[in-house]
Amino acid sequence: MTAPAAERNDLSPQGHPQRWLILGVICLAQLTVLLDNTVLNVAIPSLTTELNASTADVQWMINAYSLVQAGLLLTAGSSADRYGRKKMLMVGLALFGVGSLVAGLAQSSGQLIAARAGMGIGGALLLTTTLAVVVQIFDETERVKAIGIWSTVASLGFAAGPLFGGFVLDHFWWGAIFLINIPVALIGLIAVARLVPESRVVQGDRPDLLGALLSTIGMTAVVFAIISGPEHGWTSGRVLLTAFVGAAVLTGFVLWELHIPYPMLDMHFFRNQKFVGAVAGALLVAFGMTGSLFLLTQHLQFVLGYGPLEAGLRTAPMALTVVVLNLAGLGARMVRKAGTPAVIAAGMSCLAAGLAAIALLGRHGYGGMLLGLLVMGVGIALAMPAMANAIMSAIPPEKAGVGAGVNGTLAEFGNGLGVAVLGAVLNARFSALVPAAVGATSLPAALAAADGPAAREQIKDAFSSGLEVSQLAGAVAVLAGGLLAALLLRRAERLEAAAGVAGTASGAPAAGAESPAPAEQGVAAEQGDPSEQGDRLKKTGDRADSTEPAA
Repeated sequence: MTAPAAERNDLSPQGHPQRWLILGVICLAQLTVLLDNTVLNVAIPSLTTELNASTADVQWMINAYSLVQAGLLLTAGSSADRYGRKKMLMVGLALFGVGSLVAGLAQSSGQLIAARAGMGIGGALLLTTTLAVVVQIFDETERVKAIGIWSTVASLGFAAGPLFGGFVLDHFWWGAIFLINIPVALIGLIAVARLVPESRVVQGDRPDLLGALLSTIGMTAVVFAIISGPEHGWTSGRVLLTAFVGAAVLTGFVLWELHIPYPMLDMHFFRNQKFVGAVAGALLVAFGMTGSLFLLTQHLQFVLGYGPLEAGLRTAPMALTVVVLNLAGLGARMVRKAGTPAVIAAGMSCLAAGLAAIALLGRHGYGGMLLGLLVMGVGIALAMPAMANAIMSAIPPEKAGVGAGVNGTLAEFGNGLGVAVLGAVLNARFSALVPAAVGATSLPAALAAADGPAAREQIKDAFSSGLEVSQLAGAVAVLAGGLLAALLLRRAERLEAAAGVAGTASGAPAAGAESPAPAEQGVAAEQGDPSEQGDRLKKTGDRADSTEPAA
């Protein structure tokens, strides 16, 4: 039966009374998860030496984490909605902490790979439940600012990974990269147990086990194909077969979700233009940010000659810009004044302009690159929170975990596509300018095989030219995606407004009108009209969004 209002009324109209403290706790947990996406890159030389790791071993150490995490995001979000977001947040913290302990003490490549996979399970639970909890504890007036801070941690975690890893490796052994996660996980467990209120969807139907299995297999296969493409070649049998399997399984997932009465991911969300616009924009923000940082680190180290720690420091201005602007609440204020579509268009335009500035001004020195990084930071600070809020507001509150899973999955796809596509553009340009270096596995290998200073200079110039072209390609893709997302969101808002006017005039919702606005959906989920609830229960079974007080 529907939970009584008294059981759910633990939140004030302004949100949970300790909401900002809770936000700080979950952002700390999220930061450790995101750091581990990139922190291992700078430890590759140490791992190769101390664990006698082969190139394939190192690749699996890095990819096991992201593969498992990406494959489980939707399933993790659905589990959080069903079994309790607080409960799944605590399970995620525990798994992440145990995985970090095993990784830090690993004595072989196999042990480290297995530990990283376990950390990926915990990471998937954490990334989905943290955003779902943010939606739960903040009301609409503060939610954009809260999601802005949440997004800030996402940007900071990604950008600070190489910097943090370089600092730790300068002072400790490689295992300290993982062991430092353990006290954070313990603090997070205690704080979540005491502060975070429980919320879940009470449903009388069976869990969508087949949907969970299909989504996990399909997304893992697609992400694996994206990761393997640059190394094995996009037309290789291994990559094509994996991509085909992933696409086929995801097609089966969509058909299954359309067939069952209680799907894990309601495919009708994709009829909502607001949701589709936010999805397209979120994918391309991740595409531009991750792809550009992938290229930037190579440029700083291979062309300008900086070490790993120095390169990390020189990418920090972008992350710092994001942090400062989001903590100041700039994006939230602009959304209130100008609306979500305009803010997304402005943010994506700044991101594209920053990429273009890096391409055109940063080829021969850091000064032009710094300007581009600062402009990119402004764009990310505006676009990411607005996009995440648009996705979450387009989904009913009782499906907040699934919405967070969609948001995280898009980020993973965008990350992989950014590296793969912009890396492919770079390699194509480089190979066209220096055919003799085509067989080399990397720029350092090509430079080592060069015949004399003149040949080495030619190779460096070709690599810089490849970087320029790939950054410009990323800028065009991001700008086009931003304008498309803004257009779709604007159209959705107009349709909602027209439907509201028609409903007011007739006293009932107009035929064919869009679904109710998120605020109305939230009220329906939290309170609901008794007669409407009775009709709904007769048709679909026992279903409600319940919130239980914190322990």
